[in-house]
Amino acid sequence: MNSLILELDNKNVWHPFTHQVAKRGVRNIVKGEGVHLIDEDGERYIDAISSWWVNLHGHCNPYIANKVSEQLIQLEHCIFSDFTHPQAVTFANRLLAILPENQKKIFYSDNGSTAVEVAIKMTVQYWSNQNLPKTIFIAFENAYHGDTFGSMSIGARNVFNNAFENLLFEVAHIPLPTRQNILEIKNVLAAWFSNHNIAGFIFEPIVQGAAGMLMYEAELLDELISLCNQFNVVTIADEVMTGFGRTGKLFASDYLKNKPDIICLSKGITGGFMPLGATTCNERIYNAYLSNDKTHTFFHGHSYTANATACAAANASLDLLLQKDCELQIEMISAMHTEFAEQIKHHKALKEVRKLGTIIAFEIKSSKVLNYLNEGLLGLSDYFLKHGIILRPLGNVFYIIPPYIITKTELNKIYLTIKNYLDELLN
Repeated sequence: MNSLILELDNKNVWHPFTHQVAKRGVRNIVKGEGVHLIDEDGERYIDAISSWWVNLHGHCNPYIANKVSEQLIQLEHCIFSDFTHPQAVTFANRLLAILPENQKKIFYSDNGSTAVEVAIKMTVQYWSNQNLPKTIFIAFENAYHGDTFGSMSIGARNVFNNAFENLLFEVAHIPLPTRQNILEIKNVLAAWFSNHNIAGFIFEPIVQGAAGMLMYEAELLDELISLCNQFNVVTIADEVMTGFGRTGKLFASDYLKNKPDIICLSKGITGGFMPLGATTCNERIYNAYLSNDKTHTFFHGHSYTANATACAAANASLDLLLQKDCELQIEMISAMHTEFAEQIKHHKALKEVRKLGTIIAFEIKSSKVLNYLNEGLLGLSDYFLKHGIILRPLGNVFYIIPPYIITKTELNKIYLTIKNYLDELLN
């Protein structure tokens, strides 16, 4: 592959999350079709990670593409301050109908990181509007919530944000809850809530994505949310990755009895077609902004807030997501993941297999601690590309989060290639 596009890419383009000195040759993708991405040489690759978890219904899904095309000649975008449009209002109404019933308002933004940023600002000003100086957040260890400064602050202090540590605001981190440590965590939180100005508790519900698909019990998270409710601490669910069916339910919060005050959404929201973010909240949060005092206004917005084309894609994606066929596909993927996890979990190269809904993750044995720079899977991406599959490791963890239209045959190809890869790791 020596096309002009690749030459110009190498000369001019800075790729995300890519070590520039050791940069591997990129592939020029010229077409998307179903679960496949196709390069300039006609090679087809199964997109087993849904292009960073955004693609729900396959690449270039014709139904969504047609809806976007229709919208482009109707209204591509308009300012969303003092104006509105049908796509944004329709999607907000439909989204609230399937979210936990305590969610009452939708605030649009552009992506997952800004959806979280909105939630942080929404929470801090919620307290400020009541003349209560609460600014400290609680988050989980190993958390990843995005790359803007607020979302970096509430994330784990690690390679993603080391350079900016002195600029990040104060956050207290707690370990993921287990049956063994839940009482200790609750005691620590109760003391913090009693003695410090705690504004909110943010979490990735049930699954921590970038941390290596770490999973924990919904029942334990319920206990922590209940404690927050007792002390009037705002709870924020970062469902940027887990939303729209990834965990087997429409939202990971559906596993919870105690619902969060705020929910952050993006990634699969448009089926992978357009950038869009949404931060939803309950009446309690929204009502703190209802005042004749104009300083209580939420002064936040983006030029492309509630972009009409993106909202059209979101409505079309939701049409497909709520169909019975999609529900059955999610159930099929989940069942096949469960079966494969049972088959492979005792493989000598593996430390653990983690599985929930359409997510399955494989942690290889390593003498090094689990982190993004662990090189235990160096070469994994190239190995799978040679077999027509796109996988991307998270340190010494790799995973599958496929588009929902994937077939049993395609899943079995991925599983077989994984088994062969693990066998070769042992050698």
